[in-house]
Amino acid sequence: MPFTAPGDVVQVDEAGRLLAILEPSPQRATPVCRHFGTCGGCALQHLDEPSYRAFKRDQVVQTLAQRGISDVEVNEPVIVPPHSRRRAALKAIKQNGETKLGFNARASHAIVDMHDCPVLSPDLFVLVGKLRALMHAILRDGEKADLHLTEADNGFDLALTLKRANTPAVISQIAQRAPLMGLVRVTAGRDPLAEFEPPYLRVGPSTVRLPPDPFLQATRESEQFLQDYVASAVGKARNVADLFCGLGTFALPLAKSHKVHAFDGDPAMIAALDSAARSTSGLKPLKAERRDLFRRPLAAFELNSFDAVVIDPPRTGATAQVEQLAKSKTARIVYVSCSPASFARDARHLIDAGYRLGPVTPLDQFLWSAQLELVATFEKG
Repeated sequence: MPFTAPGDVVQVDEAGRLLAILEPSPQRATPVCRHFGTCGGCALQHLDEPSYRAFKRDQVVQTLAQRGISDVEVNEPVIVPPHSRRRAALKAIKQNGETKLGFNARASHAIVDMHDCPVLSPDLFVLVGKLRALMHAILRDGEKADLHLTEADNGFDLALTLKRANTPAVISQIAQRAPLMGLVRVTAGRDPLAEFEPPYLRVGPSTVRLPPDPFLQATRESEQFLQDYVASAVGKARNVADLFCGLGTFALPLAKSHKVHAFDGDPAMIAALDSAARSTSGLKPLKAERRDLFRRPLAAFELNSFDAVVIDPPRTGATAQVEQLAKSKTARIVYVSCSPASFARDARHLIDAGYRLGPVTPLDQFLWSAQLELVATFEKG
């Protein structure tokens, strides 16, 4: 039940909703954010650290067990530090002359005006206050906007969703205020509203120019952990496929010592990766290819040419691609997942095809939420 801890004595209504905590459990902790309980961003700040870690690990254990996978080792979760998230999707609204900016309230479209956040990086949190003033200047009364924020190495990138985003009045306000806020680019869809310099990130040995509203791991710490894990798991494989490669989070570091063929369906991501690879000296051959892996997955005979495959699919998993992997002779598959449920489904398929699942490591990069990532390696035979 939401907001309860193991050992709580509670009062609930006929629908099972929590009314009161009659006797609090010793496994409770004092939430670290003033908005906890109202803001929909966090759900687990009321648990002490041992209970929190157990909840995260059990989430993976139970999800695997539902697919009949119960004989696999599940490691203790890797948890990123507070104040580390470099990406955020926020909402803004102007009502009765007041502008609110923050996450949605729990189970509601209402917006919690953010004045505290132990999740966002310090610089990103400071930006939120400045963006509130910008939105107040831009929005008309009753208007809403979505803001997708990315903290790049040279400033902030803002992808703005607003019906009037391309109007002269809005563009004028952005052009005047953005440079003073550390915004290096503001886009609406794929259209630039203002760009003072291309936002970029250092990825392994390369500098990657970010396309609008790019996909990145939520924190630098989680990205580094995954890069280290993948490099170790791939080992001495000479020829590596990177499926759903994005900007090259794994492809670029691997290309320092491995031949890599990277695939993704997003043309902007592939273009950014290809440009970064071409401008980085000392890499092994790295080919970036646009391919819709849902509609046209790599076939088993194509996969057979790779010594190892890295796969990092979206939340829904990669059913079609996993079916081909299961038929292939690929010796090693390194699977990075943002959904224990779709991972368990895909893992069942690979195990039934003769792959052995090694230890699973949960990765908690969305602190105090129910969301959880994980990484594991499959070996043939």
